[in-house]
Amino acid sequence: MPSRPPVQQPPDVRVESPDVQVRSRGPRRRSPYRGYVYVLPAFAVYFCFAVLPALHTAYLSLFEWDGVTLGDWVGLGNYQEIFQDSILRRSVLNALVLVVFFSFIPIVVGLAMTGLLARFRRPGMGAYRFLFMLPQVVPLVAVGVTWRWLYGDDGLVNQTFRAVGLDGVTRAWLGDFGAALIAVGLVGTWVLSGLCMMLFLSGVQKVDPSLYEAARLDGAGPVREFVSVTLPHLRGEIAVAMTVTTVAALASFDIVYVTTNGGPGEQTTVPGLLVYRLAFSEGKVGLAAALAVVLGCLILGIVYLINRLSRSES
Repeated sequence: MPSRPPVQQPPDVRVESPDVQVRSRGPRRRSPYRGYVYVLPAFAVYFCFAVLPALHTAYLSLFEWDGVTLGDWVGLGNYQEIFQDSILRRSVLNALVLVVFFSFIPIVVGLAMTGLLARFRRPGMGAYRFLFMLPQVVPLVAVGVTWRWLYGDDGLVNQTFRAVGLDGVTRAWLGDFGAALIAVGLVGTWVLSGLCMMLFLSGVQKVDPSLYEAARLDGAGPVREFVSVTLPHLRGEIAVAMTVTTVAALASFDIVYVTTNGGPGEQTTVPGLLVYRLAFSEGKVGLAAALAVVLGCLILGIVYLINRLSRSES
């Protein structure tokens, strides 16, 4: 009998499932420096146009330099002069007074307008918002020229007082030693109130309407409803508004330069105006740089304090 051929066994082929293949490769590891690559272009621009000029300004503040010839090293002498010069100290105090008109009053006005517009919605509110926001889109130089005319001897402000029989109140507002700083501050109030109102109106949109309905069912009036429901939800917007307006007050230049140029005397002089005078009119670039550094540190300190307070309250 012929012998039977041997049976060949199939080759041992292993087919690995996709899961096994993926598991064998292991998790893909991302480079910890990948995120820095994305922010590098923006950081390079910021470093070249913000950080480097600030460091150069701090370096110039250590010299007595007229901007043309070689400077003389004076160390912290310029900073010592700032704290000893009465005009420089007065400018810082004037800027702090302007914070009241540029920041606190606009925030109060903005909150009041937000409470009215959010509760009593009527047709045409969009036009009203546009008119209230209009000062923000007008150049500050044009705002200053307009208010200089309004505050004049025959301006609209004095004409209004004469029309209601208050002739004794009329004066040259921007030339009066006691009223000039307040008059300039009210211009800032007019400019920044619209910005605060728009910030608060955008914040009101995120409030759940059921909260207002629940408050009204509990018998809350408009004031109670605003204090208990609206105001707690606007903490973040209030912190932003306070930061923006405080920086605008401390770094103010345009409105003061156009309306009073620091006068009468030094009643409305602010640090921003003094930096311009010292650097470009009096040739004291080192002293101007030192004042700019002090102003920058003051702004950073106040902004940091505002942010800390807003976070602790939230």
